[in-house]
Amino acid sequence: MKYAPNILHTIGNTPLVRLNKIVQGIEGLVLAKLESFNPGNSAKDRIGLRMIEDAEREGILKPGATIVEGTSGNTGMGLALVAIIKGYKLICVTNDKQSEQKLDSLRALGAQVVVCPTEVLPEDPRSYYSVAKRMSQEIPGAWYPNQYDNLSNQLTHYQQTGPEIWHQTDGKITHFVVGIGTGGTISGIARYLKEKNPRIKIIGIDPFGSVYKKYFETGVYDQNEIKPYITEGIGEDVIPANVDISLIDHVEQVTDKDAAIYTRKLARQEGIWVGNSSGAAIAGLLQLKDTLDKSDVVVILFHDSGSRYINKMFNDDWMTKRGFL
Repeated sequence: MKYAPNILHTIGNTPLVRLNKIVQGIEGLVLAKLESFNPGNSAKDRIGLRMIEDAEREGILKPGATIVEGTSGNTGMGLALVAIIKGYKLICVTNDKQSEQKLDSLRALGAQVVVCPTEVLPEDPRSYYSVAKRMSQEIPGAWYPNQYDNLSNQLTHYQQTGPEIWHQTDGKITHFVVGIGTGGTISGIARYLKEKNPRIKIIGIDPFGSVYKKYFETGVYDQNEIKPYITEGIGEDVIPANVDISLIDHVEQVTDKDAAIYTRKLARQEGIWVGNSSGAAIAGLLQLKDTLDKSDVVVILFHDSGSRYINKMFNDDWMTKRGFL
């Protein structure tokens, strides 16, 4: 008989699927790495498991402890699955721009959810970074994974996702495209792929309002770049330790409108039900189509599932109110 001992053993080995209609006009082969096939429906299942298991091995996380994490939702889902199986309590601290589906999903898995304002600076005591850190210090025996600076995040993708992509493409990959959030996904995968073939181009996708584009081009962290944006899960107003800019060859900025529109197009044209960071990634790739040729093999990572954005990108009223339709 073939079965998994528990749900955590189903994390990883997600499929690679060819894109067809939506990439018409792009020469070469475009393949999507569908991380929504993980049990918590996102790439963050991988790091949720790894960060917890590394903390257990180091003796930082004790049995029955409380985990407190700042999250846009997906890392919280990954941590929630592990917390259920391993018997931990979980508090997810997030911001008020995240979809209600994400928050309800976290609560459904037994997590306590604390919502903080989005439009405050990271060092503001009301920011979700500050609140998560403070709660972890105030709760006896609590542990703060800190996905932004916890290098288990990057290591997960170096040891797991990167090798999957390399083997699935038989080493023929020429370009890797992904949104930049905490930086663990792009940096871990990039490091592995560059070790295999330094000529592979790593392209990061960044929403307008995030600091990454200017930081990539100048090495300067400029808070004046920080502006409100709607796209969830990618972009930052800080520079996490997991971001290794030296591994990235280009950063492409994408508007909230294009991210939302292409999220819907992926569903309608490819039958691929993903979130708006994936829409941003495909929009960014299409902006770069003139740089590709027919010999290229492009892998684009789609972070999560569209089920978390039903009341947003997949809702006509929501789209219309923002001028996206």
